[in-house]
Amino acid sequence: MIISLIGYMGCGKSHISKLLSDKLNLKLIDLDKEIITRQNMPIAEIFAKKGEIFFRKQERAILGEVLNTETDCILSVGGGTPAYYDNISLINEKSTSIYLRTSVKTLTERLLKQKQKRPLIANVPDEQLPEFIGQHLFERQQFYNQAKHTVITDHKTPEEICREIAQIF
Repeated sequence: MIISLIGYMGCGKSHISKLLSDKLNLKLIDLDKEIITRQNMPIAEIFAKKGEIFFRKQERAILGEVLNTETDCILSVGGGTPAYYDNISLINEKSTSIYLRTSVKTLTERLLKQKQKRPLIANVPDEQLPEFIGQHLFERQQFYNQAKHTVITDHKTPEEICREIAQIF
């Protein structure tokens, strides 16, 4: 069984996937970390030096590799992963997808603290961040909504979210 966590950056995919991996005793694969390891550079640097198209091609190739070779794991994918190529179809075909749905308000609060680590928002002025997130979320919502399950994360602890996901299985 592969459980894929999807959702916008800042929704908690990385943190929740770690907790879920421990709780369900499943291997954890973080797609962004796999890309970083293979390219031997941070994502922000990949975007700056090689561009987003290069990044998205790497992301797609590694996603396909993981979904076609792993049998039991928690897979945490980047916020944009479901919106490119046929990634959401592949994720749904080969795994159980869970959308960690988080409000623009919560995402803004979290992402304001992490802007410099996030290439897509690093240069967005703080006061424009809620609008940027809202627009981006609107564009990606059609992909996120294709997940097999949705877990609303607002006002819940990571442990509560993990329990809710574990109850699905």
